[in-house]
Amino acid sequence: MIYDIITAPILTEKSQADIAEKRYTFKVVPTATKTDIKEAVERIFGVRVAWVNTVNVRGKMKRMGRTQGRTAKYKKAIVQLTDDSKAIEFFESLS
Repeated sequence: MIYDIITAPILTEKSQADIAEKRYTFKVVPTATKTDIKEAVERIFGVRVAWVNTVNVRGKMKRMGRTQGRTAKYKKAIVQLTDDSKAIEFFESLS
């Protein structure tokens, strides 16, 4: 299912600065491929995707007193839209 591929948008200072260039960042399922991500974004938001970059983000070591553990690892996708494509409406209110 295409709605299961994209789990959440990533809203950091760097990703919000990229919105002006039609570049969006999403947290995706670790098993998703670039083709799956491109297809999901195009069908969900009705836009045209130029390219997709993916990054496997490792969990960081965290300590709380004597106990230590890791934050969860996840996969991040950076999606660039084509110049003639419309912007994603969800992100327009955020920038």
